Amino acid sequence: MEKKQRSGVSSTEAVLLGALAPGVIAPTWNTLKLAFLLLGLCLTFMLSIAFTSGQSMLLVHVGFLIVIASSLFVLLNWFLAQTGLVPVEIQMQEFNLAPSDKSK
Repeated sequence: MEKKQRSGVSSTEAVLLGALAPGVIAPTWNTLKLAFLLLGLCLTFMLSIAFTSGQSMLLVHVGFLIVIASSLFVLLNWFLAQTGLVPVEIQMQEFNLAPSDKSK
């Protein structure tokens, strides 16, 4: 059974187009969410090490990193709510890279 591709664009080209065009494509947003999940796991591990070491300065630093990461994630969610998810095909049409439909 063959898999049908939605467009002839590779994922690398789609991400590069997504960086230049307005809106956010779904694969980019999923990658960002995965990166924040892994960052949260690392910061949780660092916080547990800071608690076991008993150094208050280390706790302050890790706490500050957690505040920075969580505020960045909240701001990115707000930005996505403002711009919305955009299909790759629409972004390609903005740069005149997609075959245009003559019937429209």
